Amino acid sequence: MSGADLANLVNEAALFAVREGATEIHRRNFEEARDRILMGQRRDSMALSDLEKEAIAYHEAGHAVCAAVLPTADPLHKVTIIPSGMALGVTMQLPIEERHIYRQDYIQDMLIVRMGGRMAEEVVFSVASTGANNDLVGATELARKMVREWGMSTRVGPMAWGSQGQVFLGEDLMHTRDYSDDTARVIDEEVERILRQAQESCREVLMENRNGLDLVARALLEHETIDGTEVSRLLELARAGSTSANPHNGTSVPLSPSGIEDVVTTSVEADLTEN
Repeated sequence: MSGADLANLVNEAALFAVREGATEIHRRNFEEARDRILMGQRRDSMALSDLEKEAIAYHEAGHAVCAAVLPTADPLHKVTIIPSGMALGVTMQLPIEERHIYRQDYIQDMLIVRMGGRMAEEVVFSVASTGANNDLVGATELARKMVREWGMSTRVGPMAWGSQGQVFLGEDLMHTRDYSDDTARVIDEEVERILRQAQESCREVLMENRNGLDLVARALLEHETIDGTEVSRLLELARAGSTSANPHNGTSVPLSPSGIEDVVTTSVEADLTEN
């Protein structure tokens, strides 16, 4: 985080404190400021139908479950179904430490988390929606970089092909490329393979945590925003087979006192796709 970023964070936190009528900036003000910067302005007044809210809850629950259980994924910070910025819901991960290089297993888990929303919709409703557009754009860009720039395809090999940011499917005619049509076809096939593999891995994760997925979605519908610790607790309840964790028993989902918070994913994904 640069000095300018820190200054922006402090300014935003100060604004939250002023709105509360406080004379000091508290930790919660910094947390609110961080979420505002990362997720955008909350749109509490946006009208959504009950069916849309349910779809969004399962979509974000799918991201959250994958982020919570995958071994190399960044820790889950918060998940919300309150529209923020241009998103109808947000799942936020925060890395434990700053990274300068990214391992292949870490990127593969990122792809699975990206697929979590779309796959949750398919698992629960047996149909996909347009809500996964940004997820697919980000996942495709990551998979393309794995194949073309980072040498993470055994079929293509340890080579870097094409200029940064070049559109691959349906190449821009104004750009030249340094590979043949046959190589372009292989790269396309490898990108598709990586994405389909991530999709199937995601499906397995969600099916293994099916009751937990329901429980997290219900908690989101009731409370709108929950933190990563609460998601992990709900998944543990579901694995233990607790009757209170039965997502179909019609009871309210009890949250621990710290579970209700006053989100995308983090800038780590942006860093990877922009490099």
